[in-house]
Amino acid sequence: MSIAHSMGEPTVMRQWIARAKSGDSAAFEQLLALHGRMVLRMAQRLLLNDADAQDAAQEVFRRLHRSLHKFQEDRDLVPWLYRVTVNICHDQRKRRKPAVTLEDVPELAASEADPEQQLNAQQRRLLLRAALASLSERERDVIVLRDLEGRSTGEVADILGTAETTVRSQISTGRVKLKRRLQESMERKS
Repeated sequence: MSIAHSMGEPTVMRQWIARAKSGDSAAFEQLLALHGRMVLRMAQRLLLNDADAQDAAQEVFRRLHRSLHKFQEDRDLVPWLYRVTVNICHDQRKRRKPAVTLEDVPELAASEADPEQQLNAQQRRLLLRAALASLSERERDVIVLRDLEGRSTGEVADILGTAETTVRSQISTGRVKLKRRLQESMERKS
């Protein structure tokens, strides 16, 4: 189910797209505000580097802006955004091999939470990033889309332009590798 449909307002989304296509910058800003976090989060998970992810997210919306005149208002924007985000992240990965370092882990949020809980959450994020980095590009794509973004197997297949059976196989292989890597990391810590 798309964000527009889950909002219960698919006609509002279509109106924003139509208005943005006609040059209404406020409507384009609405689209960016609604989908910007999703695109950035996905890029962070695929690239494992916040600076690269921000660059990728900006490029996604540059491409949307350039291609908007061709976009059909009756189509769902979210699958297009996912597909373009994956493609841009692939391009960035080809240019630069990601390195997971402590600097890549987001700073602890100032909150009421127990500092020990914050440290544990930070360590889990770092372990997950390192484990994701150990996967092949395609395995990481399917794990991020299916398990972290919550897309269905069919949606992942459509986004990646592959068969559902291939996606299921890659998810299975990726989960096994991810689990093994996380277990190895936990064993080294103890």
